[in-house]
Amino acid sequence: MNESPSILFVDDEQHIRAANRQTLDLAGLSAQTFDRAESVLPLLTRDWPGVLITDIRLPGMDGLELLAQAHAIDRDIPVILITGHGDVSTAVKAMRAGAYDFIEKPYPAERLIDTAQRALEKRALVMENRNLRVELMANTALGPRIIGHSPEMLRLRATIARIADTGADVLILGETGTGKELVARSLHEHSGRRDRNFVAVNCGAVPDTMIESELFGHEAGAFTGAKSRRIGKFEHAHGGTLFLDEIESMPTSAQVQLLRVLQERAIERLGSNQLIPVDFRVVAATKMDLREAANQGNFREDLYYRLNVVTLHIPPLRDRRDDIPLLFHHFLLVAQDRFQRTAPFPAQGEVSRLLGYDWPGNVRELRNLTERYVLLGEQFDWSLADLLAGPMAGSPRTLPEQVECFERSLIVQALAFSKGSIKDTMSALGIPRKTLYDKMQKHGLNKDDYKA
Repeated sequence: MNESPSILFVDDEQHIRAANRQTLDLAGLSAQTFDRAESVLPLLTRDWPGVLITDIRLPGMDGLELLAQAHAIDRDIPVILITGHGDVSTAVKAMRAGAYDFIEKPYPAERLIDTAQRALEKRALVMENRNLRVELMANTALGPRIIGHSPEMLRLRATIARIADTGADVLILGETGTGKELVARSLHEHSGRRDRNFVAVNCGAVPDTMIESELFGHEAGAFTGAKSRRIGKFEHAHGGTLFLDEIESMPTSAQVQLLRVLQERAIERLGSNQLIPVDFRVVAATKMDLREAANQGNFREDLYYRLNVVTLHIPPLRDRRDDIPLLFHHFLLVAQDRFQRTAPFPAQGEVSRLLGYDWPGNVRELRNLTERYVLLGEQFDWSLADLLAGPMAGSPRTLPEQVECFERSLIVQALAFSKGSIKDTMSALGIPRKTLYDKMQKHGLNKDDYKA
């Protein structure tokens, strides 16, 4: 076996080990059994994504000492204790010391499976939260996360990977809140320019009278109030990437100068006659059809063609509903880390609301809702959330369609969190291997799309 077992089971009686391993295997949970606690310890690490199940009474090191040793390695490893009738009070004390749960003998198979699955889900959440916290603190990941495994997002990530290091100028098209700046930053971070500046300019937020100074800079005395030289955004982006958001808002005079800079790769500061060579990549973003704007005379046609070397289309959230649970979970982890609060993943009914809502504010709206959910905790009222106040999907979904969508989203989420591991996905979903493969085939899912 190339993959670590999901469950390590310790008991000194051979028939109990055999019976419980068969029970776990039939439930799709990979298990490895041991007759002594000392044999388990070398397999426990902070990166192991599984659960430890141990009898309390063992020869040599007992289950309580094994619990203590496991938590010395990683306090978040779930340890489930198996107890005889006389050990219940001891097990309760152990739970106060950090044990996940205890199972009293004799126990039905369903009790063992249910406890193990819940512990695996908790461990998966801890590992994902821990990995995300490392990324947030160390900033080791290349660029911001573009979350999603819908076909549209897979194509978008593939295109980014293909063009990121080419230096070609890029036009990003997407509705407000879809994540255009995240895509621009991803292009930058995956390119050879990643160690230089990423400079973002919201063209719609800069007054028309200031746009030229903002972009090209100025010399002292170039105009009233220009008391000293100012380096513009183009120069600041030298060697890096210039992101021009809401490019459709740029005044016509600035469009003319932008076209010239794109062609010559040189700028003149206001009040200067000296050409300054600059090396930059332009990534422009818009929420409107620039081709149509050019036809109506609201945008320069020649600039449109110059920017439109490669166009990346970001789909609205309503067109990739399968990604909603995955995005919610990601934002949940980020918000928990940011606000130092905990909140459970929503129940099926709430997830169905998330899937049925039309999300006019797209990913930004989903993130805002997730942050409120974490901040308010039990006071968060789903019935008062925007999910019932806003527009719903254009055509109502039948119950089978909603069930299919929800099932696919759960499998996608499990595959993503397990990085394509079939064994870990089986454990997270609590289904046998054949059932998982059948459902993946039905939904057109491939485990290789989710590997790290």
